[in-house]
Amino acid sequence: MFGYQCKTSGPATPRTRFSALLLLAVCLLAGSGCKTAPVQEMSEARQAIDAARAAGAERFANPELEQALSSLKAAEKMLNDRRFRDARRSARQARDEAIKARQSAQDASDQ
Repeated sequence: MFGYQCKTSGPATPRTRFSALLLLAVCLLAGSGCKTAPVQEMSEARQAIDAARAAGAERFANPELEQALSSLKAAEKMLNDRRFRDARRSARQARDEAIKARQSAQDASDQ
């Protein structure tokens, strides 16, 4: 498998082969971190929007809620275009905006 031999260290042993495979696996996993779909972030954004609606954001904080919905829609488009890093960023933004909308709605309804 790893037929290459370093002239100073001698032939590859099972231990060095295992170490090389482990290093390769770690590098592959680290490199693919941003290449996976942002499933968790999308779910968090949807849940935050649902919580904002439940708190009355459609009535008391509609501009903030609309901004959150717009960011979520953008994230969904980016996800469909396989732009995972951008989709992740937009989904987090949607979540944060929905949290603000929920807080604004709760503050407005308390008055």
